[in-house]
Amino acid sequence: MIELSRENALSLVQTDAELSEILMRAFILRRVELLTQGVGDVTLVGSNHSADTLRIKEFLTRNGHPYTYIDLDRDADMQVLLDRFKISSADTPVLICRGESILRNPKNQQIADCLGFNQAVNETQVRDLVVIGAGPSGLAAAVYGASEGLDVLFLEKYAPGGQAGSSSKIENYLGFPAGISGNELAGRAYTQAQKFGAQMLLANAARLICDRIPYIVELENGVRIPARSIVIATGARYRKLALENLSRFEGAGVYYGATFVEAQLCRGEEVVVVGGGNAAGQAAAFLAESTKHVYVAIRSAGLADTMSRYLIRRIEETPAITLLPHTEIVALEGRDHLDRLTWRNNQTGETEEKDIAHVFVMTGATPNTDWLDGCVSLDTKRFVKTGPDLSPEDLSTAHWPLARRPYLLETSLPGVFAAGDVRGGNVKRVASAVGEGSIALSFVHQVLRE
Repeated sequence: MIELSRENALSLVQTDAELSEILMRAFILRRVELLTQGVGDVTLVGSNHSADTLRIKEFLTRNGHPYTYIDLDRDADMQVLLDRFKISSADTPVLICRGESILRNPKNQQIADCLGFNQAVNETQVRDLVVIGAGPSGLAAAVYGASEGLDVLFLEKYAPGGQAGSSSKIENYLGFPAGISGNELAGRAYTQAQKFGAQMLLANAARLICDRIPYIVELENGVRIPARSIVIATGARYRKLALENLSRFEGAGVYYGATFVEAQLCRGEEVVVVGGGNAAGQAAAFLAESTKHVYVAIRSAGLADTMSRYLIRRIEETPAITLLPHTEIVALEGRDHLDRLTWRNNQTGETEEKDIAHVFVMTGATPNTDWLDGCVSLDTKRFVKTGPDLSPEDLSTAHWPLARRPYLLETSLPGVFAAGDVRGGNVKRVASAVGEGSIALSFVHQVLRE
């Protein structure tokens, strides 16, 4: 037996192609088996009617961490055990972490710290590249940067994959004729990034300090990370419904992703998917496999302008899916969980109330750019402007200091690039996001040489 440290194991998989294939395959298949069997160092005790239980389930699943789940609604003995340890219903869900600590309704960051997701960051170390956001574009930038020898740190607030990670199946991504789930694709890319030595932190970038070089990325906890170059890949979030009581039902009947976790909650029931893009189409097709019926509500007259043809055909040919054109949800009702809703035809004004307890919202996109605080030029919708889209006025306002114009995907701040859904004029496809992340890296090298 030869025992290797983590550093030596990483070095081995980076330099020995034959052993790398054996070890990486073993690591991946072992993790898949643990996830399938629900065997790990974490036990989650909660209720399926709890928004926080759903949040923790999603956090563990999206981060590829195996766990055992005990449903309080079905296991009366567990409630007796919780009473013995004086854990009240207000403390649930409870996470038993590594058999060492009990976390009462923990925040995601507490879970990440307990499970050792984050390594200590050396605040004096200037990174060649900091990638902010681990969606497809950010992961591509991290993989290509690390594989080419750069010291790469990438930050992600929630889990690898971004919006794409919440997709049940991506069928039009090159090389996957049978389709692949967004979470699986993200997991593979994250493993690649780790293989080449990139470090990831589950942390939220609070602001960019751009009045000095190297630039500083400040995290919510006050940690400051200096960087010679940056790729902004913070993506976009789904636009929320304009309903006064929406927040009350988020995670308790209103969801922003359609994965296996959410599908378990609405098995055999009617659901509504709001949105006319590919993500909404994929969600509708996926949910139709296990629910009683899926209604797809869109404000426009049809799907031809916003959805791929193969998804439109699937919706048309699936009896369990009904398309509702010119339809908007105008009211949500319920106590602890959504019980019913009202939708309205925006042409006739006619309303209808339905006893539906599950709504999947996948409408529009709002870029995650608030944290940039004036460091880079944004368009009127607050997407990041890059390359040819930057006018002479933009560069003058930003005090562009170089004789050359910004490179393709470079922002109004030299050495800072934007890729994926956060960038103005982006093509909302996984393949294009991956392409932008890798293209940005070619210009990062040029900047570092400068």
